[in-house]
Amino acid sequence: MKQIVGESLARRLVAWGVDTVFGLPGDGINGLMEGFRRCQDQIRFVLVHHEEAAAFMATGYAKATGKLGVCVATSGPGGIHLLNGLYDAKLDQMPVLAITGMQETSVLGTHYQQEVHLDRLYQDVAGYNLMVTNPQQMPAVVDLAIRNALSKRTVAHLTFPNDLQVAPIDEDPYRHIAPAHSPATAAVHRPGRLPPDPEDLRLAAEVLNAASKPAMLVGAGALHAREEVLAVADKLGAPIVKSLPGKAVVPDDHPLTTGGLGLLGTRPSEELMEECDTLLMVGTSFPYTKHLPPPGQARVVQIDTDATRAGLRLPTEAPVVADAKLGLQALLPMLRGGQRQFLEKYQSKMGTWRSDMAALEDATRDPIAPQYLMACVDEAAADDAILTTDSGTIATWAARHWTIRGDRQFYLSGNLATMAPGLPYAIAMQHAFPGRQVIAFVGDGGFAMLMAEFLTAVRHRLPIKVVVNNNNSYGQILWEQIILGYPEYRVRHAEPEGDFAAWARACGGHGVKVTRPGDVAAAVRDALAHPGPALVDCDVNPDEPPMPGKITYDQAKHFTEAFLRGQPHKAATVASVARDKISQLID
Repeated sequence: MKQIVGESLARRLVAWGVDTVFGLPGDGINGLMEGFRRCQDQIRFVLVHHEEAAAFMATGYAKATGKLGVCVATSGPGGIHLLNGLYDAKLDQMPVLAITGMQETSVLGTHYQQEVHLDRLYQDVAGYNLMVTNPQQMPAVVDLAIRNALSKRTVAHLTFPNDLQVAPIDEDPYRHIAPAHSPATAAVHRPGRLPPDPEDLRLAAEVLNAASKPAMLVGAGALHAREEVLAVADKLGAPIVKSLPGKAVVPDDHPLTTGGLGLLGTRPSEELMEECDTLLMVGTSFPYTKHLPPPGQARVVQIDTDATRAGLRLPTEAPVVADAKLGLQALLPMLRGGQRQFLEKYQSKMGTWRSDMAALEDATRDPIAPQYLMACVDEAAADDAILTTDSGTIATWAARHWTIRGDRQFYLSGNLATMAPGLPYAIAMQHAFPGRQVIAFVGDGGFAMLMAEFLTAVRHRLPIKVVVNNNNSYGQILWEQIILGYPEYRVRHAEPEGDFAAWARACGGHGVKVTRPGDVAAAVRDALAHPGPALVDCDVNPDEPPMPGKITYDQAKHFTEAFLRGQPHKAATVASVARDKISQLID
């Protein structure tokens, strides 16, 4: 058989080292699917149930491996479904290639069925975006798309009309007018880590050496630089604050860290940001500026690979455009040993905070405390487990009660903060790391959106573990309404609560429903020990508030206003808050 464009695409992906693509077939990509069929011994096509999940899987694969993620969808509606997962990749700077179909060229512009011009639709999400219209463009445009995705850490998109997909790769349909021919390219990309400029380092060291109350804020861009982050923090005597996507930069029980920042963070992190006189930001563009030192309070040094992000959130006196690991390695010998009173002050505060959090992990509470559910997962999970989570209250419980230790990892939708990626992420990461324990800690709302993908896990024999924090509501939105001063509205589902364990069993996996606190720990342990896909659906207290680390006057005022304006479930909410405070005092 002659090689067709679809086969040329598949073979070029193989040449780039791609061994897994996530997608859903359709008549708009039958030529591409034929190409994957011809290369099935070299590239695995993971068949999913929803294209949005395929894009999340490609993004999760890129996050966990650092390699290119690839997703495939048909023309029209299939390509539209990819968008949410692709924006997740774009906003978290992950290299993902999206491949879609298009109506054949002879009917384009005639309002043909499913005619959606995906190249126009993807203009904002994709850094490289092309409709391929000539076999002679292959495989050079594939190389360009992948190189753009990897170099710019963003989304690239190629869409192929139906007729082009099945055209012979050597077909040359048009007369050549330009004084050029299609470029001959290679499937090669050398990322090369960006070294720091010596003068930038000198200025950064000067600012940091003058600090009396230094602090570090680290993010996902420093995940590969744990030892360097710890060494610089120790030298400066600076407590390490972590963004949520950067939770795994340093272990949560390390004496140099005060944990997260923001609504999901810790009180010590919040308070030290109000006091520090110098802030070293590494691999983060933390967006919630209300939780950062106000301009003028602290001198700022920032290390980032992207020059446009250095100084984006705060006036930055010493920006260093460099890879986090290389920048910190070069900076370390230029630093003088700092005083440690500021660090020791917040180490003491962190001891109190850890004690307060442990008090909330109460095994006796009924309804079940979500903090206790997360603590049971934390205790039973392996030291190299990967935890994925959705956005919402589950992110709060994971941020505070999932302990980074050993080689544990943690992934969520950082900047898009979308619902539903936890399960698809877990599937992709289990494909990437078949020997590791992969756990999705998700809410009932996010799980219900893409729950068909549990069947994907069963069919692919992936031993993922899913823990559903089931409060039968959109818990984060509930509390966000209240914190604005308004009573909650239309954020709770009517009874009964869903039984997702029954769905897991119907799919052929292990599923258990938990409604009593005494059954939680054993259910989690049994699920983690199960050799195949397993799900624990745990009914938790729907009135447990994800309280900020430090409550402001305005937050307390608006909370009270919501109650005065008719907030339902007042008694249960007040009881939950009171039990939290009593538990902390007794502990």
